[in-house]
Amino acid sequence: MIAPADDKQPLRVVADADGPDAYALRDYLTRSEVPFLSIVVPAGSSSAAGVDLVGRALPLVVLSDGAILEDPTPEQVASALGWVNPPSRSTYDLIIHGAGPAGLSAAVYAASEGLSVAVIERDAVGGQAGFSSLIENYLGFPGGISGAELAERARRQAVSFGADLVLMRHGVDRTFTDHDVRARLADGSEIHAHAALCATGVQWRRLDLPRAHDLEGAGVYYGAGTSEASACIGLHVYVVGGANSAGQAAMNLAAHAAHVTVLVRGPSLSSTMSAYLLNRLAVQPNVTILVNTRVVDVDGTDHLQEITLDQAGTATRVPATHLFVCIGGAPNTAWAETTDVRLDARGFLLTGIDLSAGDLDRWPLERAPHYLETSVPGVFAAGDVRANSVKRVASAVGEGAMAVTLIHRYLADIAPL
Repeated sequence: MIAPADDKQPLRVVADADGPDAYALRDYLTRSEVPFLSIVVPAGSSSAAGVDLVGRALPLVVLSDGAILEDPTPEQVASALGWVNPPSRSTYDLIIHGAGPAGLSAAVYAASEGLSVAVIERDAVGGQAGFSSLIENYLGFPGGISGAELAERARRQAVSFGADLVLMRHGVDRTFTDHDVRARLADGSEIHAHAALCATGVQWRRLDLPRAHDLEGAGVYYGAGTSEASACIGLHVYVVGGANSAGQAAMNLAAHAAHVTVLVRGPSLSSTMSAYLLNRLAVQPNVTILVNTRVVDVDGTDHLQEITLDQAGTATRVPATHLFVCIGGAPNTAWAETTDVRLDARGFLLTGIDLSAGDLDRWPLERAPHYLETSVPGVFAAGDVRANSVKRVASAVGEGAMAVTLIHRYLADIAPL
């Protein structure tokens, strides 16, 4: 997000093992567009890259000014970089939950049109799109652009128009009553607004296997593995999934790894992956696609060592140190359980014409909900978290912009109140 000055060293992440803590830091810095060096040293080393390791808790993050953070969380790194700041005001016209493509798009359009806007984001800017190593079919970028870079450009644009980004914070409670939206954050602060946009997106679905959780960040990775690609030189790595995210991951990893095997549960990729990606995978010499194949077990001690594949009923154990899982997303809507915002059977937010009469049993207005409005007046949804949305970056950006137009209508309606 903020590159170190040219006359300073880039950030360094020093670890004695490829484990979850070090991975969380690498992943966060990569998705935040922060240049860094990853240094893995043998256990028990007394120094590395000029840094004394004796008595220090690893992993370390060595900042560009020489300051050292011991075993930090991504939030602590963000704070040290000056990104974690309290809201600048207590009341806004609009609160946006989520800084993915939909939320950032809405922030740009709302702020540029004079609305006071707060964007609350618990993680790195970019949402799930931030995991994409290269988005090639987004309008205006014929050479492609990484999800992290696209998000960083959008962040700068939103800030330039006056949007207030409240990063590495999450809401622990939300109330939507009488045209008053309230968000209470984990640090105890509370902000108010006249309207809200829920753009909380989705999170990667996890493998439902006994050891998968234990090995997450230590050989089992979710998403395109952008931060890990350079560590795969000379290795045979595996990608699970059949949609565009898996195809992007495979192409990115193929530029580093000796071989990439894509594991597809279904009989083909033609119905789930864009043609341009499918065609590129087909001619990539170090990529193999296995259809009708599932991962049914993962194993290892401190790091992934092998996986078990089920190919049409035949189980085979193969050595593997890196498994990248891109099997779709589950909506981030747990917060809605304590509100009147209605969800579909899969947990996505219902809006507009997708709301049934039963969903609107507590709807207080004579008018019907706007197209992107939820079952609560003034609470809108956009992007991947919305039921029946098109799961594409361009669609999320479009919905974010459209939501602002509808929010203006809502605010005009309640102006006399």
